[in-house]
Amino acid sequence: MIQSRMERVGLAALLVSTAAAALLTTPAFAQDLAPEADETTPTTDIVVTGSRIRRDASDETAPLNVVDSQTIADRGYISASEALNQLTSNSPMLNQADGSGEGSGSGQQFPNLFGLGAGRTLTLLNGRRMVTSSSGLGDAQVDANIIPLGLLDRVEVVQGGGAAVYGSDAIAGVVNYVLKESFEGLELDGQNGISSRGDYHTYSLRGTAGKNFAGGRGNVAIDLNYARSPSLMFAARPLSALGRLTVSNPANTTDPNDGIPALKELLDAHFWEFNTNGVLFNTPAPFTRFLTQSNGTPLQFDPSGNVVPYDPGTDVGIPFSSGGQGFSYRDLAGLRTGVQRFTGNLIAHYDLTDAITLRTELLYAHTEGTEIPQGQSRTILNYGTYAGPVIFTIDNPYLTDQAKATLSAARPAFAAGAPLFLSKYFNDLTPDNLQRYKTDTYRALLGVDGEFSAGSRNFYWSVSGSYARVDGSQRRWEVDNAKYANAIDAVLSGGQIVCGINADADTTNNDAACAPINPFGNGNVSSAAQKYVSVRAGLDYRNEQTDFLATLGGDVVHLPGGTVKFSLAYEHRDEQVSYSPLAANRQGLFGGGTLEVAQSARYNTDELSGELLIPLIDSAMNVPIVRMLEASAAGRLVDNSIAGKEQVWDLGLRWQPVDGITLRVSRSRNFRAPTLAMLAAPTATTLDSIGFDPCDADRISSGSNPSVRYANCLAAFTANPGYGVEADGTNAGLSPAERLARFQDPAENFPRSTITTGGNANLRNEISDTFTYGIVLQPKFIPGLTISADRIEIDLKDGLSAFTTEDFTAACYDNTNPDPAVCNAFSRIASSDGVSPGGTILTGTTTTFNAGVIKYRGEVYAVDYTFEPGRIGAFHVGVNATHNTLLTTSVTGENFIRTDNTYEKPTWEGRFNLDWTKGPVRVSYQAYYLDKTRAAYDATIETNPNPLLDSNLTHSISAQVEAGRITLRAGIDNFTDKAPSYPQIAYGDILGRRFWIGAKLKM
Repeated sequence: MIQSRMERVGLAALLVSTAAAALLTTPAFAQDLAPEADETTPTTDIVVTGSRIRRDASDETAPLNVVDSQTIADRGYISASEALNQLTSNSPMLNQADGSGEGSGSGQQFPNLFGLGAGRTLTLLNGRRMVTSSSGLGDAQVDANIIPLGLLDRVEVVQGGGAAVYGSDAIAGVVNYVLKESFEGLELDGQNGISSRGDYHTYSLRGTAGKNFAGGRGNVAIDLNYARSPSLMFAARPLSALGRLTVSNPANTTDPNDGIPALKELLDAHFWEFNTNGVLFNTPAPFTRFLTQSNGTPLQFDPSGNVVPYDPGTDVGIPFSSGGQGFSYRDLAGLRTGVQRFTGNLIAHYDLTDAITLRTELLYAHTEGTEIPQGQSRTILNYGTYAGPVIFTIDNPYLTDQAKATLSAARPAFAAGAPLFLSKYFNDLTPDNLQRYKTDTYRALLGVDGEFSAGSRNFYWSVSGSYARVDGSQRRWEVDNAKYANAIDAVLSGGQIVCGINADADTTNNDAACAPINPFGNGNVSSAAQKYVSVRAGLDYRNEQTDFLATLGGDVVHLPGGTVKFSLAYEHRDEQVSYSPLAANRQGLFGGGTLEVAQSARYNTDELSGELLIPLIDSAMNVPIVRMLEASAAGRLVDNSIAGKEQVWDLGLRWQPVDGITLRVSRSRNFRAPTLAMLAAPTATTLDSIGFDPCDADRISSGSNPSVRYANCLAAFTANPGYGVEADGTNAGLSPAERLARFQDPAENFPRSTITTGGNANLRNEISDTFTYGIVLQPKFIPGLTISADRIEIDLKDGLSAFTTEDFTAACYDNTNPDPAVCNAFSRIASSDGVSPGGTILTGTTTTFNAGVIKYRGEVYAVDYTFEPGRIGAFHVGVNATHNTLLTTSVTGENFIRTDNTYEKPTWEGRFNLDWTKGPVRVSYQAYYLDKTRAAYDATIETNPNPLLDSNLTHSISAQVEAGRITLRAGIDNFTDKAPSYPQIAYGDILGRRFWIGAKLKM
């Protein structure tokens, strides 16, 4: 039976751990490591994240970080996400572009412990689950921007596991935002910030008020907060403004050890094929020889619509050049997403009796993210698609006389009616080029908790119910393809420039609203034309969660080693989502014509969990080398209406051989259930390319199992004699091996495949096994000092992976016994359709699939020391470090990619804090360190012109002074203006030196 097997595993883990003396610890952030308790001082048992059993705060059973409200004030944070991004075990989720040309995202920020993925870190608010903030084909994530800073007491972060206590998603760990129990008085707080370059102006305003009532039996508090951080362009910072990318290096040879990189740097990169005025081509192909030229000089339009010389730049390739007058790569998308947030929160409690308390929590949060994504372009690079170049003739009425004369001289055929091709980026085709994300989060909780005694045993209980909802929207202006086709065909009729459809002989195609587009130059599209072709695109979504939680805990029996304690919990949760694409999305009016479908789904889960804490030996028993020995166990039974049943567990042991030394170990099984977004994301179908085809002649020798790939592809070509035969009959009659050797799938580079994107209703839970062990030292001869070190090992299987057609094909052909569902996710044409060769991938799928594998190995370290030498004030020293020794990930379960010792997860990450307090004055210093690392795990000078990234060290300082009711504070972040390590814009602080000043008034 499963239970018996779990018990055997748990017993073995306990025995091995005791013999090895390898146990868990508690790393810290600022004043997070509890000092060793004074045996003469009574302690109060509390619930600490990682367990529902009340215990002494110094007895955490899992590696724990704590960020308190003092740290948040010291650092001048205006959102909880900034605090999370300073944890060395967390991979920062910045609202920042990565430099690949993609946008900077929605502005939502989520914890991502150990780089395992944001969906594998569970977020709690006061120990209870929260509704998902995000939408789309992805994870259950809670945006840190919705957390109320004014009522936030601390953030507790459990590193490694937690599913046995809290349920799904606690793979890498748990982040618990703990609110203040009570608040008395009134606080008004304001803060302003700006960079040393005079931009990136941030500010926040907050009011927090609270009052006790009924003789202190009750308290009610409310917090209102507004904060803003702006958008930022790539050109605003020196490193991102370089416009750097890599291109093929013609100097490279076939010698794999010649020391010459296969790629070289290209600085000041531009798309030479287009710009905002319009670049001219005689032939619709991206080669310089096809540029329209006058006496050997390429031509373009100027902003007013006249034709002038054009400089394509140097080092010209496809699609990039260095310098010149093409469209700058740095302007393709924004660097940072602007974020505005408003939060309103109320918490209250009232003691109905001395042993029963009524509680409520009300939350509202409104967030807005403004992203600058790639804009509207009609270029030679996309010829044959909706985004192809503007085709025009000399009859276009918007051409100036100068343009007609110049172009006719440059290409005489143009004067006779032959077309030219205009390749440009439109700044004015839509009202703006912004992607806007909005969410409104609502949450209401009502709970009752209490305590009672039965003989010498004490018990505590709680019952709570909550309802939470997120109403989200995504909006962007797009171009209606049909209306654009109407408007770009401008003709002269009756002395007026009108749309061609309104001047031809066919009156059935007339559109009175059509306004013609002037595509020549920059800023010449009329407001009427803009209004005509623009269409609002986007999505509305709603996430809802109803949760009921009941807990009971207390004493079981008194043993010689102490009191055995327990906790039981029952949780019922309903989750539902709905997606409503706007009309333009449903009708496929823009882009590739994707037809999006509205969808909704729901599930419910019933979960029962239990914990046991067994003190085996304590100091009073006088057992040699055992001052304390304590075992713990937790288990959870899950019944999910879609994902089915699951059983997870956690076993631990704490051993104190002598005073001041504690060894601990934990072994757990954790899980993540598929989210409703993964199960029921809206279905959309579009014509697109597929990425790499394993059976393409260029890929046949690659992959995790090249021989298996070849054998499977050969079998497919043997069974299908039309595979590899071209439209003109080329390769017909050849053997399967010969056809395979010549096969080039055009769907790799051109939109030839019908791709269906959406949810997968057949998903199952992903499972991880976690093993942690370590030591914590609290020497009595150095009061106030705590040192800890933990080893964390996580192995995940059946990972919920975002699969593309490329992933499905690789998993199918690289496996000796592939899952039929994997191979059925795509299809090929049996024989040529007259354009593509037989075997071209015809249909594909993008969805979530159970195939991922992740392995993580690393350690977390912490030093926390508080001391007060003489009368010069109190000092606090905090050191935190994470040592990442292995992070390997496979989407398909076949091909593994290591990201440890790379800029994504460097070998060492560290933070040093020094705080000094004397009377009303407090000064805080922080240093953050990123180790020297690689651009990719296997990067060498042969594969990358910059295979190594230098270490990165940033420094920040702040001070605050209390002057009666007013506290003034100011700080400088990154005061040395240290840039990220070249060339990676995310490996360090791209924002540079920033100043901030704030004030808090207490009344």
